Amino acid sequence: MTAYLNALGVLCALGRGKAEVAARLLSGDASGMQPYPQPVAGRQLPVGAVPGELPALPFQDLYYQTRNNQLLLAAAQEIEPQIRAAIARYGAGRVGVVLGTSTTGIQESTQGIAGLIQHGQLPDDYHYGHQELSAPASFLSDWLQLAGPSYCISTACTSSARALLSARRLLDAGLCDAVICGGVDTLCDLTLQGFSALEATSERLCNPFSVNRDGINIGEAAALFLMSREPAPIALLGAGASSDAHHISAPDPQGKGAIEAMRLALRQADIAAEQLDYLNLHGTATAHNDAMESLAVSTLFPAGVSCSSSKPMTGHTLGAAGALEAAFCWLSLSPFNPEQLLPPHLWDGQQDPALPTLELVAPGTRLSRSAPRRMMSNSFAFGGNNISLILGDAP
Repeated sequence: MTAYLNALGVLCALGRGKAEVAARLLSGDASGMQPYPQPVAGRQLPVGAVPGELPALPFQDLYYQTRNNQLLLAAAQEIEPQIRAAIARYGAGRVGVVLGTSTTGIQESTQGIAGLIQHGQLPDDYHYGHQELSAPASFLSDWLQLAGPSYCISTACTSSARALLSARRLLDAGLCDAVICGGVDTLCDLTLQGFSALEATSERLCNPFSVNRDGINIGEAAALFLMSREPAPIALLGAGASSDAHHISAPDPQGKGAIEAMRLALRQADIAAEQLDYLNLHGTATAHNDAMESLAVSTLFPAGVSCSSSKPMTGHTLGAAGALEAAFCWLSLSPFNPEQLLPPHLWDGQQDPALPTLELVAPGTRLSRSAPRRMMSNSFAFGGNNISLILGDAP
């Protein structure tokens, strides 16, 4: 059965809302990448922060008071009419919530612990629940007064891509008639310090697949879909998941798990590799990931496929990345892209001779066919966790 993506709410460094995000994504606007307000391990790092004020949270309960929930609320408010209509149609017990995250409210928790170290006691606004991985789903369900399945997935950088896969399984199993699914992650000191300790961050705008690539930029985002069996123009056509468990933080250099995830997604969508119109690469601009992914893509798509990494415009949004980059495919297929542009690949143009050459999208490149259009989004994570999603024109 087909899982339709009926609505999308999104915000990230590119802006807030579908129209602004689509316009800046498709024009290759990386101006949202700005310096983090304080040095990280003595270095000034660019990050993809969401601009402007965020909505006030509807609860006074301290448990909910995190920036992560504010990001989530902003995305949900964009599609609140569609969500409320689904609840009215199906009932609160038939609407589920599945979200991906990796940080939740860890920034508020670390600030609280810093207060404990500095002053000998936790500040009044500290709550241990801020860092619970289930907190975003609990917040959304409580705000909407839902009684359906509600949970978070945390598989590092595949978290929210897996949330879409899990949401479709809830529909397939008959447990839900609609699912609010996606991901949210917030900039925090812990993440930036952690990736810096891994020597994985860059002091420049990240440069995926270049010979000069030297690491990632971190970002924050929220992307929420309303998924149901109610027909809509865009659908989740296929999803493939694998786990190669090669290493705790490094990908399998042969890309076996990545190839398997892409192959499974193509099989489930019932299309051949040459029928894919575009691939949003995981494209982190780290040495090992780009080497693995370029090998995997060139192996599975020997005739080539138009592809790009959107991370120079958003940063790597970690637990939100899978849903955010699926959202970029959704926007590229939607009326918010009247010129049928593909998201461009921003880099210095210096090909790494050690990597297979990919068909990286130049600014102004358009989709080569009108319909049916199919787009894939790759997400790869620590521990060898791999997800590929295919979105396209609904059958």
